[in-house]
Amino acid sequence: MNAANGAAVVVGVDGSEPALRAVRLAAGEAARWGRTLRVVHGFIWPLLRVPLGPVPDAPPGAGLREQAERLVAQAVEHAESTVPGLRVTGEIIDGEASAVLVGESPTAALIVLGDRGLGGFAALVVGSVAVQVAAYADCPVLVARGAEGTDGPVVVGVDGSAPARAAVEFAADEAATRGVALRAVHAYRHPGSAGPGDMQPLVYDEGRLRGEEERVLAGSLAGLGERWPTVRVERVLTRARAAAALAEASRAAQLLVVGGRGHGEFTGLVLGSVSHAVLHRADCPVAVVRAPA
Repeated sequence: MNAANGAAVVVGVDGSEPALRAVRLAAGEAARWGRTLRVVHGFIWPLLRVPLGPVPDAPPGAGLREQAERLVAQAVEHAESTVPGLRVTGEIIDGEASAVLVGESPTAALIVLGDRGLGGFAALVVGSVAVQVAAYADCPVLVARGAEGTDGPVVVGVDGSAPARAAVEFAADEAATRGVALRAVHAYRHPGSAGPGDMQPLVYDEGRLRGEEERVLAGSLAGLGERWPTVRVERVLTRARAAAALAEASRAAQLLVVGGRGHGEFTGLVLGSVSHAVLHRADCPVAVVRAPA
Protein backbone atom coordinates (compact mmCIF):
# COMPACT_ATOMS: atom_id res chain seq x y z
CA MET A 1 0.00 0.00 0.00
CA ASN A 2 1.82 3.08 -1.26
CA ALA A 3 1.95 5.75 1.43
CA ALA A 4 2.93 8.51 -0.99
CA ASN A 5 -0.55 9.81 -1.81
CA GLY A 6 -3.15 11.13 0.61
CA ALA A 7 -5.75 8.41 0.16
CA ALA A 8 -7.48 7.33 3.36
CA VAL A 9 -8.11 3.92 4.83
CA VAL A 10 -11.90 3.50 4.71
CA VAL A 11 -13.80 1.33 7.17
CA GLY A 12 -17.49 0.43 6.84
CA VAL A 13 -19.54 0.37 10.04
CA ASP A 14 -23.09 -0.67 10.93
CA GLY A 15 -23.03 -0.86 14.72
CA SER A 16 -22.23 -4.58 14.86
CA GLU A 17 -19.40 -6.23 16.80
CA PRO A 18 -17.68 -7.39 13.55
CA ALA A 19 -17.72 -3.75 12.43
CA LEU A 20 -15.98 -2.68 15.64
CA ARG A 21 -13.32 -5.35 15.02
CA ALA A 22 -12.93 -3.85 11.56
CA VAL A 23 -12.51 -0.38 13.08
CA ARG A 24 -9.67 -1.63 15.29
CA LEU A 25 -8.03 -3.38 12.35
CA ALA A 26 -8.43 -0.31 10.13
CA ALA A 27 -7.05 1.98 12.81
CA GLY A 28 -3.91 -0.13 13.00
CA GLU A 29 -3.51 -0.06 9.21
CA ALA A 30 -3.99 3.71 9.03
CA ALA A 31 -1.46 4.26 11.82
CA ARG A 32 1.13 1.99 10.19
CA TRP A 33 0.88 3.84 6.91
CA GLY A 34 0.44 7.37 8.27
CA ARG A 35 -3.01 7.73 6.71
CA THR A 36 -6.30 9.22 7.77
CA LEU A 37 -9.01 6.75 8.79
CA ARG A 38 -12.38 7.44 7.22
CA VAL A 39 -15.39 5.85 8.96
CA VAL A 40 -18.33 5.36 6.58
CA HIS A 41 -21.89 4.17 7.17
CA GLY A 42 -24.17 3.26 4.25
CA PHE A 43 -27.57 4.71 5.15
CA ILE A 44 -30.10 2.74 3.12
CA TRP A 45 -33.37 4.03 4.58
CA PRO A 46 -33.85 7.07 2.28
CA LEU A 47 -33.79 4.69 -0.71
CA LEU A 48 -36.63 2.74 0.88
CA ARG A 49 -38.63 5.92 1.57
CA VAL A 50 -38.74 5.18 5.29
CA PRO A 51 -39.42 8.18 7.59
CA LEU A 52 -36.11 9.20 9.10
CA GLY A 53 -37.34 11.14 12.10
CA PRO A 54 -38.61 9.73 15.42
CA VAL A 55 -42.11 8.30 15.55
CA PRO A 56 -44.74 10.25 17.51
CA ASP A 57 -44.14 10.25 21.27
CA ALA A 58 -40.66 8.75 20.85
CA PRO A 59 -37.80 10.25 22.89
CA PRO A 60 -35.53 12.82 21.22
CA GLY A 61 -32.83 11.31 19.06
CA ALA A 62 -34.81 8.15 18.31
CA GLY A 63 -34.96 8.76 14.56
CA LEU A 64 -33.03 6.60 12.10
CA ARG A 65 -30.75 9.45 11.05
CA GLU A 66 -29.88 10.21 14.68
CA GLN A 67 -29.14 6.54 15.33
CA ALA A 68 -26.82 6.44 12.33
CA GLU A 69 -25.04 9.56 13.55
CA ARG A 70 -24.50 7.95 16.95
CA LEU A 71 -23.06 4.71 15.57
CA VAL A 72 -20.62 6.64 13.36
CA ALA A 73 -19.61 8.85 16.30
CA GLN A 74 -19.08 5.75 18.46
CA ALA A 75 -16.95 4.13 15.75
CA VAL A 76 -14.84 7.28 15.42
CA GLU A 77 -14.38 7.38 19.19
CA HIS A 78 -13.46 3.68 19.20
CA ALA A 79 -10.80 4.25 16.54
CA GLU A 80 -9.37 7.24 18.39
CA SER A 81 -9.15 5.26 21.62
CA THR A 82 -7.53 2.32 19.78
CA VAL A 83 -4.80 4.53 18.29
CA PRO A 84 -4.50 7.84 20.17
CA GLY A 85 -3.58 10.71 17.88
CA LEU A 86 -4.93 9.01 14.75
CA ARG A 87 -6.67 11.31 12.27
CA VAL A 88 -10.25 10.02 12.01
CA THR A 89 -13.26 11.36 10.13
CA GLY A 90 -16.80 9.99 9.89
CA GLU A 91 -19.54 10.28 7.29
CA ILE A 92 -23.02 8.95 6.61
CA ILE A 93 -23.62 8.27 2.91
CA ASP A 94 -27.08 7.48 1.58
CA GLY A 95 -27.11 4.09 -0.12
CA GLU A 96 -26.78 0.35 0.37
CA ALA A 97 -23.62 -0.66 2.23
CA SER A 98 -21.94 -2.62 -0.59
CA ALA A 99 -22.59 0.10 -3.16
CA VAL A 100 -21.37 2.83 -0.81
CA LEU A 101 -18.09 1.04 -0.04
CA VAL A 102 -17.45 0.11 -3.67
CA GLY A 103 -18.12 3.75 -4.50
CA GLU A 104 -15.45 4.80 -2.01
CA SER A 105 -12.86 2.39 -3.40
CA PRO A 106 -11.50 4.38 -6.40
CA THR A 107 -10.09 7.04 -4.07
CA ALA A 108 -9.32 4.83 -1.04
CA ALA A 109 -6.01 3.21 -0.15
CA LEU A 110 -7.79 0.28 1.47
CA ILE A 111 -11.35 -0.75 2.36
CA VAL A 112 -11.79 -2.52 5.70
CA LEU A 113 -14.99 -4.20 6.87
CA GLY A 114 -16.24 -6.91 9.17
CA ASP A 115 -16.92 -10.42 7.98
CA ARG A 116 -20.60 -10.06 8.88
CA GLY A 117 -22.93 -7.25 9.83
CA LEU A 118 -26.30 -6.67 11.42
CA GLY A 119 -28.13 -7.70 8.27
CA GLY A 120 -26.35 -11.04 7.81
CA PHE A 121 -28.18 -14.34 7.93
CA ALA A 122 -27.12 -16.45 10.90
CA ALA A 123 -26.10 -19.35 8.67
CA LEU A 124 -23.60 -17.26 6.68
CA VAL A 125 -19.97 -17.38 7.77
CA VAL A 126 -19.12 -14.31 5.70
CA GLY A 127 -21.79 -11.74 4.89
CA SER A 128 -22.81 -10.71 1.41
CA VAL A 129 -21.44 -7.18 1.86
CA ALA A 130 -17.91 -8.48 2.48
CA VAL A 131 -18.06 -10.78 -0.54
CA GLN A 132 -19.51 -8.12 -2.86
CA VAL A 133 -17.03 -5.43 -1.83
CA ALA A 134 -14.09 -7.83 -2.18
CA ALA A 135 -15.32 -8.73 -5.66
CA TYR A 136 -15.91 -5.24 -7.04
CA ALA A 137 -13.75 -2.73 -5.16
CA ASP A 138 -11.03 -0.85 -7.04
CA CYS A 139 -8.60 -1.05 -4.12
CA PRO A 140 -7.50 -3.84 -1.78
CA VAL A 141 -10.16 -5.03 0.66
CA LEU A 142 -9.33 -6.20 4.17
CA VAL A 143 -11.91 -8.36 5.96
CA ALA A 144 -11.70 -8.69 9.75
CA ARG A 145 -11.74 -12.40 10.50
CA GLY A 146 -10.38 -14.67 13.20
CA ALA A 147 -8.16 -13.55 16.05
CA GLU A 148 -6.83 -10.03 16.42
CA GLY A 149 -3.11 -10.49 16.87
CA THR A 150 0.36 -9.35 15.89
CA ASP A 151 2.10 -12.72 16.02
CA GLY A 152 3.12 -14.76 13.00
CA PRO A 153 4.04 -13.90 9.43
CA VAL A 154 2.09 -12.32 6.62
CA VAL A 155 0.98 -15.23 4.40
CA VAL A 156 0.29 -14.80 0.69
CA GLY A 157 -1.11 -17.28 -1.82
CA VAL A 158 0.75 -17.43 -5.14
CA ASP A 159 0.04 -19.21 -8.43
CA GLY A 160 1.90 -17.21 -11.06
CA SER A 161 -1.13 -15.14 -12.12
CA ALA A 162 -1.31 -11.33 -12.35
CA PRO A 163 -3.70 -11.04 -9.37
CA ALA A 164 -1.33 -13.22 -7.33
CA ARG A 165 1.58 -10.92 -8.20
CA ALA A 166 -0.43 -7.91 -7.04
CA ALA A 167 -1.18 -9.82 -3.84
CA VAL A 168 2.53 -10.61 -3.34
CA GLU A 169 3.47 -6.94 -3.64
CA PHE A 170 0.73 -5.88 -1.20
CA ALA A 171 1.80 -8.63 1.22
CA ALA A 172 5.47 -7.62 0.98
CA ASP A 173 4.53 -4.05 1.84
CA GLU A 174 2.56 -5.30 4.84
CA ALA A 175 5.36 -7.60 6.00
CA ALA A 176 7.95 -4.82 5.72
CA THR A 177 5.79 -2.36 7.63
CA ARG A 178 4.94 -4.90 10.34
CA GLY A 179 8.54 -6.13 10.60
CA VAL A 180 7.66 -9.80 10.07
CA ALA A 181 8.41 -12.55 7.57
CA LEU A 182 6.51 -13.05 4.34
CA ARG A 183 5.40 -16.66 3.85
CA ALA A 184 4.50 -17.44 0.25
CA VAL A 185 2.32 -20.53 -0.19
CA HIS A 186 1.91 -22.25 -3.54
CA ALA A 187 -0.38 -25.27 -3.64
CA TYR A 188 -0.68 -27.66 -6.56
CA ARG A 189 -2.50 -30.93 -7.20
CA HIS A 190 -1.86 -32.42 -10.65
CA PRO A 191 -0.95 -31.29 -14.16
CA GLY A 192 -3.46 -28.99 -15.77
CA SER A 193 -4.87 -29.38 -19.26
CA ALA A 194 -3.31 -27.34 -22.05
CA GLY A 195 -6.62 -26.12 -23.40
CA PRO A 196 -10.40 -26.57 -23.51
CA GLY A 197 -11.39 -30.19 -24.01
CA ASP A 198 -7.97 -31.60 -23.17
CA MET A 199 -7.93 -34.68 -20.95
CA GLN A 200 -5.82 -34.87 -17.82
CA PRO A 201 -2.78 -37.17 -18.26
CA LEU A 202 -3.16 -40.50 -16.53
CA VAL A 203 0.55 -40.83 -15.77
CA TYR A 204 3.03 -38.06 -15.02
CA ASP A 205 6.43 -37.61 -13.38
CA GLU A 206 5.95 -36.36 -9.83
CA GLY A 207 9.51 -35.03 -9.60
CA ARG A 208 9.18 -33.12 -12.84
CA LEU A 209 5.80 -31.75 -11.79
CA ARG A 210 7.20 -30.52 -8.48
CA GLY A 211 10.12 -28.91 -10.28
CA GLU A 212 7.72 -27.02 -12.54
CA GLU A 213 5.70 -25.85 -9.56
CA GLU A 214 8.88 -24.72 -7.78
CA ARG A 215 9.64 -22.56 -10.81
CA VAL A 216 6.15 -21.05 -10.63
CA LEU A 217 6.72 -20.21 -6.97
CA ALA A 218 10.16 -18.74 -7.64
CA GLY A 219 8.85 -16.68 -10.54
CA SER A 220 6.03 -15.31 -8.42
CA LEU A 221 8.58 -13.95 -5.95
CA ALA A 222 11.12 -12.62 -8.45
CA GLY A 223 12.51 -9.20 -7.55
CA LEU A 224 11.22 -9.09 -3.98
CA GLY A 225 14.71 -8.96 -2.51
CA GLU A 226 15.56 -5.80 -4.45
CA ARG A 227 12.35 -3.95 -3.57
CA TRP A 228 11.93 -5.21 0.00
CA PRO A 229 15.46 -6.11 1.19
CA THR A 230 14.47 -6.24 4.86
CA VAL A 231 11.72 -8.83 4.39
CA ARG A 232 12.60 -12.46 5.03
CA VAL A 233 10.73 -14.60 2.49
CA GLU A 234 9.69 -18.16 3.34
CA ARG A 235 8.65 -20.41 0.46
CA VAL A 236 6.07 -23.14 1.02
CA LEU A 237 5.29 -25.59 -1.78
CA THR A 238 2.57 -28.06 -0.93
CA ARG A 239 0.48 -30.62 -2.75
CA ALA A 240 -3.03 -29.73 -1.67
CA ARG A 241 -6.06 -27.73 -2.64
CA ALA A 242 -5.15 -24.04 -2.59
CA ALA A 243 -8.03 -22.94 -0.34
CA ALA A 244 -7.29 -25.69 2.19
CA ALA A 245 -3.56 -24.92 2.22
CA LEU A 246 -4.15 -21.21 2.76
CA ALA A 247 -6.75 -21.79 5.46
CA GLU A 248 -4.26 -24.02 7.26
CA ALA A 249 -1.50 -21.41 6.89
CA SER A 250 -3.82 -18.72 8.29
CA ARG A 251 -3.80 -20.41 11.71
CA ALA A 252 -0.26 -19.19 12.35
CA ALA A 253 -0.54 -15.89 10.46
CA GLN A 254 -1.42 -12.34 11.43
CA LEU A 255 -2.62 -11.57 7.91
CA LEU A 256 -3.52 -13.65 4.85
CA VAL A 257 -3.36 -12.04 1.40
CA VAL A 258 -4.91 -13.50 -1.75
CA GLY A 259 -5.51 -12.32 -5.30
CA GLY A 260 -9.03 -11.65 -6.49
CA ARG A 261 -8.73 -14.42 -9.08
CA GLY A 262 -5.98 -16.78 -10.13
CA HIS A 263 -5.05 -19.40 -12.70
CA GLY A 264 -7.70 -22.03 -13.20
CA GLU A 265 -10.62 -19.81 -12.18
CA PHE A 266 -13.71 -19.67 -14.35
CA THR A 267 -13.64 -16.52 -16.47
CA GLY A 268 -17.17 -15.60 -15.41
CA LEU A 269 -16.20 -15.30 -11.76
CA VAL A 270 -15.60 -11.79 -10.44
CA LEU A 271 -14.22 -13.13 -7.16
CA GLY A 272 -12.28 -16.35 -7.59
CA SER A 273 -13.28 -19.59 -5.92
CA VAL A 274 -10.08 -19.74 -3.83
CA SER A 275 -10.40 -16.19 -2.49
CA HIS A 276 -14.10 -16.75 -1.83
CA ALA A 277 -13.37 -19.96 0.09
CA VAL A 278 -10.57 -18.36 2.08
CA LEU A 279 -12.87 -15.54 3.17
CA HIS A 280 -15.08 -18.18 4.76
CA ARG A 281 -12.36 -20.35 6.31
CA ALA A 282 -9.41 -18.20 7.38
CA ASP A 283 -8.46 -17.83 11.04
CA CYS A 284 -6.95 -14.36 10.61
CA PRO A 285 -7.80 -11.16 8.72
CA VAL A 286 -7.90 -11.61 4.93
CA ALA A 287 -6.87 -9.05 2.32
CA VAL A 288 -8.19 -9.54 -1.22
CA VAL A 289 -6.12 -7.75 -3.85
CA ARG A 290 -7.29 -7.46 -7.43
CA ALA A 291 -4.77 -6.90 -10.23
CA PRO A 292 -4.79 -3.39 -11.76
CA ALA A 293 -6.93 -3.12 -14.88
